Amino acid sequence: MRALKKYNVANDVVVARDGVEALDYLFGTGLHAGRNAADLPVVMLLDLKLPKVDGLEVLRRVRADERTRYIPVVILTSSNEERDVINSYKLGTNSYVQKPVDFTAFVDAVGQLGLYWLMLNEPAPPTT
Repeated sequence: MRALKKYNVANDVVVARDGVEALDYLFGTGLHAGRNAADLPVVMLLDLKLPKVDGLEVLRRVRADERTRYIPVVILTSSNEERDVINSYKLGTNSYVQKPVDFTAFVDAVGQLGLYWLMLNEPAPPTT
Protein backbone atom coordinates (compact mmCIF):
# COMPACT_ATOMS: atom_id res chain seq x y z
CA MET A 1 0.00 0.00 0.00
CA ARG A 2 1.38 3.34 -1.08
CA ALA A 3 0.47 5.07 2.19
CA LEU A 4 2.49 2.62 4.28
CA LYS A 5 5.48 2.69 1.92
CA LYS A 6 5.57 6.49 2.19
CA TYR A 7 6.05 6.07 5.96
CA ASN A 8 8.62 3.27 5.50
CA VAL A 9 6.36 0.61 6.97
CA ALA A 10 7.55 -2.62 5.38
CA ASN A 11 5.05 -5.11 6.84
CA ASP A 12 3.17 -7.35 4.43
CA VAL A 13 -0.29 -6.01 3.64
CA VAL A 14 -3.17 -8.34 2.84
CA VAL A 15 -6.21 -6.75 1.19
CA ALA A 16 -9.59 -8.44 1.47
CA ARG A 17 -12.17 -7.08 -0.97
CA ASP A 18 -15.21 -8.08 1.12
CA GLY A 19 -16.15 -9.38 4.55
CA VAL A 20 -16.25 -13.02 3.48
CA GLU A 21 -12.72 -12.84 2.12
CA ALA A 22 -11.53 -11.13 5.34
CA LEU A 23 -13.03 -13.86 7.50
CA ASP A 24 -11.72 -16.61 5.20
CA TYR A 25 -8.22 -15.14 5.47
CA LEU A 26 -8.34 -14.83 9.25
CA PHE A 27 -9.70 -18.32 9.87
CA GLY A 28 -8.02 -20.18 6.99
CA THR A 29 -11.27 -21.15 5.28
CA GLY A 30 -12.85 -20.76 1.82
CA LEU A 31 -10.40 -19.20 -0.64
CA HIS A 32 -7.75 -19.26 2.07
CA ALA A 33 -8.25 -22.89 3.13
CA GLY A 34 -4.93 -24.35 4.11
CA ARG A 35 -3.42 -21.01 5.13
CA ASN A 36 -1.82 -21.16 8.57
CA ALA A 37 -4.56 -19.41 10.57
CA ALA A 38 -2.15 -19.04 13.50
CA ASP A 39 -0.23 -16.47 11.41
CA LEU A 40 -2.39 -13.50 12.40
CA PRO A 41 -2.19 -9.89 11.30
CA VAL A 42 -0.54 -7.38 13.62
CA VAL A 43 -3.44 -4.98 13.02
CA MET A 44 -6.63 -4.90 10.94
CA LEU A 45 -7.89 -1.80 9.17
CA LEU A 46 -11.57 -2.54 8.73
CA ASP A 47 -14.18 -0.67 6.69
CA LEU A 48 -17.78 -0.85 7.90
CA LYS A 49 -19.24 -0.83 4.40
CA LEU A 50 -17.86 -4.11 3.08
CA PRO A 51 -19.82 -6.17 0.55
CA LYS A 52 -21.20 -9.62 1.45
CA VAL A 53 -20.50 -9.37 5.21
CA ASP A 54 -20.33 -5.86 6.67
CA GLY A 55 -17.51 -4.62 8.87
CA LEU A 56 -19.50 -4.78 12.12
CA GLU A 57 -20.22 -8.47 11.54
CA VAL A 58 -16.56 -9.11 10.73
CA LEU A 59 -15.62 -7.33 13.98
CA ARG A 60 -18.23 -9.34 15.91
CA ARG A 61 -16.78 -12.62 14.63
CA VAL A 62 -13.18 -11.54 15.23
CA ARG A 63 -13.94 -10.66 18.85
CA ALA A 64 -16.02 -13.82 19.40
CA ASP A 65 -13.18 -16.18 18.47
CA GLU A 66 -10.40 -16.87 20.98
CA ARG A 67 -7.80 -17.06 18.19
CA THR A 68 -8.47 -13.54 16.89
CA ARG A 69 -9.94 -11.77 19.92
CA TYR A 70 -6.84 -9.67 20.63
CA ILE A 71 -5.97 -8.51 17.12
CA PRO A 72 -6.07 -4.70 17.19
CA VAL A 73 -8.90 -3.57 14.92
CA VAL A 74 -9.07 -0.03 13.58
CA ILE A 75 -12.33 0.94 11.93
CA LEU A 76 -11.36 3.11 8.94
CA THR A 77 -14.59 4.22 7.30
CA SER A 78 -16.39 7.08 5.60
CA SER A 79 -19.24 6.86 8.13
CA ASN A 80 -19.51 9.60 10.71
CA GLU A 81 -22.83 8.29 12.05
CA GLU A 82 -22.90 8.17 15.84
CA ARG A 83 -24.56 4.73 15.88
CA ASP A 84 -21.68 3.28 13.83
CA VAL A 85 -19.13 4.71 16.26
CA ILE A 86 -21.07 3.41 19.28
CA ASN A 87 -21.67 -0.05 17.77
CA SER A 88 -18.01 -0.34 16.76
CA TYR A 89 -16.80 0.37 20.28
CA LYS A 90 -19.46 -1.91 21.81
CA LEU A 91 -18.14 -4.72 19.63
CA GLY A 92 -14.55 -4.07 20.69
CA THR A 93 -12.82 -1.91 18.10
CA ASN A 94 -9.58 -0.41 19.30
CA SER A 95 -9.98 2.79 17.32
CA TYR A 96 -12.47 4.50 15.01
CA VAL A 97 -11.14 6.77 12.27
CA GLN A 98 -13.26 8.55 9.70
CA LYS A 99 -11.57 8.40 6.29
CA PRO A 100 -10.53 11.81 5.03
CA VAL A 101 -12.16 12.67 1.69
CA ASP A 102 -8.97 14.17 0.28
CA PHE A 103 -6.68 11.43 -1.07
CA THR A 104 -3.47 13.01 0.25
CA ALA A 105 -5.01 13.33 3.72
CA PHE A 106 -6.17 9.69 3.45
CA VAL A 107 -2.63 8.52 2.58
CA ASP A 108 -1.25 10.45 5.54
CA ALA A 109 -3.91 9.06 7.91
CA VAL A 110 -3.20 5.45 6.87
CA GLY A 111 0.52 6.03 7.18
CA GLN A 112 0.17 7.44 10.68
CA LEU A 113 -2.11 4.55 11.69
CA GLY A 114 0.48 2.11 10.38
CA LEU A 115 3.27 3.78 12.31
CA TYR A 116 1.33 3.69 15.55
CA TRP A 117 -0.13 0.17 15.37
CA LEU A 118 2.87 -1.52 13.78
CA MET A 119 5.72 0.26 15.50
CA LEU A 120 4.55 1.88 18.74
CA ASN A 121 1.69 -0.25 20.01
CA GLU A 122 2.55 -3.10 22.38
CA PRO A 123 0.49 -6.10 21.20
CA ALA A 124 -1.24 -8.51 23.54
CA PRO A 125 0.94 -11.53 24.36
CA PRO A 126 -0.04 -14.79 22.63
CA THR A 127 -2.69 -16.79 24.45
CA THR A 128 -2.12 -20.44 25.24
